[in-house]
Amino acid sequence: MKVILTADVKNIGKKGELHQVSDGYARNFLLPKGLAIEAGAQAMTELKNREDSDAFKKKKAKEDAETNKAKLDGKTVRISAKAGSAGRLFGSVTTGEIATAIKNATGCDVDKRKISLNSDIKNYGTYTVEVKLHQGISAQLTVEVGE
Repeated sequence: MKVILTADVKNIGKKGELHQVSDGYARNFLLPKGLAIEAGAQAMTELKNREDSDAFKKKKAKEDAETNKAKLDGKTVRISAKAGSAGRLFGSVTTGEIATAIKNATGCDVDKRKISLNSDIKNYGTYTVEVKLHQGISAQLTVEVGE
């Protein structure tokens, strides 16, 4: 019997996949527990529509990441912070502050968890930051920390 899984099932597959299983396994285990639905015409149409929708969303996210990369690559973002003697900051510049500065400077919404720093920013100066926009797509930009 062909079934479409509604949840991840060990040794069978992941949610949303179409699989051929034995009739008894489907009728006695998968269907009563709500782990799968029978792959009828309507269910197959819904599965195809869901797959098409997911593919479109992934394509759109990749295009948006490419657009944001063009906006961000090579840009310089300025952040002002207070410091004590010898240019040592009170605290440090966080990825959240960098994300806010990027949004103000370029208009690109960047998640603070996608920003990677080589080292902590605890002094005035210029730092290179990598922003991971999508799988395999990242942008390099410069952060200038000053008064």
